[in-house]
Amino acid sequence: MTKADAFKLAPRGRKVKILATVGPASSDPATLRRLLRAGADAFRVNLSHGDHATHAATIASIRAIEKEHGRPIAILCDLQGPKLRVGSFADGRAVIAHGARFTLDSDPKPGDATRVQLPHPELFKVLHEGQRLLINDGKIRLKVVEANEQSIVCTAQVGGVISDRKGVNVPDAEVPIPALTEKDRRDLAFAMEHGADWIGLSFVQRPEDLTEARELMGGQGSLCAKIEKPQAVQRLDEIIALSDGIMVARGDLGVELNPEEVPPLQKKIVNATRLSGKPVIVATQMLESMIESPAPTRAEVSDVANAVYDGADVVMLSAETAAGQWPEEAVLMMDAIARQVERDEGYKQRVRLLETPPDATIADALSHACMTIADTVSIGAIVVFTSTGGSARRVARERPSVPVMVLTPSVKVARRVALLWGAHPITTKDIGSFEEMIAKGKRMALRHGFGTKGSKLLVMAGVPFGQSGATNLLHVVTLTGEELKHHPH
Repeated sequence: MTKADAFKLAPRGRKVKILATVGPASSDPATLRRLLRAGADAFRVNLSHGDHATHAATIASIRAIEKEHGRPIAILCDLQGPKLRVGSFADGRAVIAHGARFTLDSDPKPGDATRVQLPHPELFKVLHEGQRLLINDGKIRLKVVEANEQSIVCTAQVGGVISDRKGVNVPDAEVPIPALTEKDRRDLAFAMEHGADWIGLSFVQRPEDLTEARELMGGQGSLCAKIEKPQAVQRLDEIIALSDGIMVARGDLGVELNPEEVPPLQKKIVNATRLSGKPVIVATQMLESMIESPAPTRAEVSDVANAVYDGADVVMLSAETAAGQWPEEAVLMMDAIARQVERDEGYKQRVRLLETPPDATIADALSHACMTIADTVSIGAIVVFTSTGGSARRVARERPSVPVMVLTPSVKVARRVALLWGAHPITTKDIGSFEEMIAKGKRMALRHGFGTKGSKLLVMAGVPFGQSGATNLLHVVTLTGEELKHHPH
């Protein structure tokens, strides 16, 4: 057996998934391979940076490694979104004094210590006295004292150095701009062309922001709404209903809100998304110090652990793996934290503090029963046959105590499911009979390390086969150990 085969058979041994961002520090095939082996379940391609040729090469490398290791890998392509920025300065920068007046206007002339262009005419119509403008990730804080359609006069609550094209956050107003820029449309077309499994939609403010992206995706891939604006939090349930997954993007959320407001909001977003059965990703600054240090701070370890205890489906690494000096160590550390938390005897109770009552459907009742049976009887794994991934989401929503083997004929479904809590996706040929289903479930469990002779499996499927949404069967089987003799492949 080759090393690749041995790796192919090894289950992760943890339920939460790790999403690693690819960048200059990690885009070469050797590093990507190491990140996968260290514990990455999925990769994020940040379309804010780099060009399409570089991203195409990265995606091709990931797909080659996926084939090499026989493990479906999700690729999330993250759109930049409509980033608001100031214009330029005569000297490239200026210093705004604390308490000084500073004006943002429509004049394209280079700025100075008293004014600069704000090349976003739509903002002049929505800002008024008392609202805030945050510049350069909140390092400069301005308060509006007067606003009209040509200029916004502010006082600097917190001054400092301001330079060309710094970002602007507007926390107190819904900005009337679409969620997709021209660049985003080009990037989305590229991502679809190259088979991205997930699209990350940035700076979502309202449910309608998801509509255009959906249309451009043309039924391909899954849509992840990034919650990073207070306006999105106010309409969270509607946004969850229209998305396929949610990302708690704590970077910009932490700029637009007070820092102490973010942790309870994170828990609220995670719980609301978990109730829907859709995957939820906790992102940004999780092991930030590991960009430069081979070890994280204790606070960062606690932060990752808390997200795992809260039952998040995915924890994400950003610059740690994209541009940091220790990309592999960051993944190994996140993997070690997750495993330690999941070994904690109080973990199962903590992760189920959120009640997820089943809907009044056969599929939901069976999914709930999977959890109960796995708690009562020693089960090696829950085996879910699915053509769309819907059954797998319902089972994972219950946070069962054993892994969920997701068998699907669709490689696209298998890749998307790679972001789902506890799911081990496997692509396999479609089945045509009950006997074939049971035999295949047993073989796959043995081959992928989810049981040995005498182990029990819980099999969930729908009869007749091949019909989406027809889940109506739950069956307990025992492995004899003979299953692979007649079907070695």
